[in-house]
Amino acid sequence: MRAGPADAPADLTAAKCRLRREMAARRRGVGRDEAEAAGREVAARLAGCPAFLAARRVAFYAALPDELPTRVAFYAALERGCCALFPAVEGERRLVFRPLERWEDLRPGRYGVPEPPKAGPAVRLTKGDLVLVPGVVFDADGHRLGRGGGCYDAAFPPGASAPLLYGVGFEFQVMDAVPHGSRDRRMDAIVTERIIRETPRSSR
Repeated sequence: MRAGPADAPADLTAAKCRLRREMAARRRGVGRDEAEAAGREVAARLAGCPAFLAARRVAFYAALPDELPTRVAFYAALERGCCALFPAVEGERRLVFRPLERWEDLRPGRYGVPEPPKAGPAVRLTKGDLVLVPGVVFDADGHRLGRGGGCYDAAFPPGASAPLLYGVGFEFQVMDAVPHGSRDRRMDAIVTERIIRETPRSSR
């Protein structure tokens, strides 16, 4: 596991690693039924979210065992005719996004994370699109701590041309403050099973 961006100060890297360790047990302690119920609640909240409904394309993620699932939201998006995409890792840690119409077509990728078939065309996500982003912890200002690879942080253009980034997690994953550096992308909103929190815009 990478500790963070190469230029991250040692104290910031240490703080991030410590927080990942502290949160790991809580995330692993979420049972399957509880996680699936949270996934249904998140899907219901997104179904009433104007930005989600207006998005031309929505990028989802296939949840690992300790992440909040998005399968219900994925099928809800397909039902309304939305183009749904999923990330895949190319090269060392570059994320690309490809369309997917059936969850069953996902296949384990390089790091064991389910990915769309490589035969599909890669899509560049920009303004007007929306990305659901997993994370370890979030805060109300939109800061996110991921697993340490930096893939999502580097995946999108900066400024006004970027897609909307919606961090997704359980309510207990939202903290008062998250350690962050200059390369860490801020979320436009944080979505949990309880609420959608809009956040200050990061670089728009």
